[in-house]
Amino acid sequence: MKKSYSYSQLSTLNSQLSTIMRRHNTQKFGEVLKEVLQNQHLDTKLYEMQLIESWEKVLGATVKKYTTDIYIYNQKLYVKLSSSILRNDLLLSREKLIQALNKQVGVPVISDIIFR
Repeated sequence: MKKSYSYSQLSTLNSQLSTIMRRHNTQKFGEVLKEVLQNQHLDTKLYEMQLIESWEKVLGATVKKYTTDIYIYNQKLYVKLSSSILRNDLLLSREKLIQALNKQVGVPVISDIIFR
């Protein structure tokens, strides 16, 4: 899902970025960007996108091939699989998957996985 920003929103982000950079002249760009994302409440969405992208890294290309849809809503990862056998196997290791996916992102993003 792509979010578009109006000119005024971009202007606000730019002024916040300028203020932060003036305040902390020696601050690294990554730190400044993280602070701006937190101020605009966009960091959660960024972590969610990173977690979805890490699905293939954690589970491999074979599982990715059987994954037809994946999204996060209310800290729950919804995964639609085309194989019922794979769905049952993953269901048995749900807790380990939650830990591995959250660890890949570096922050707790999801608390549950729903397989469909």
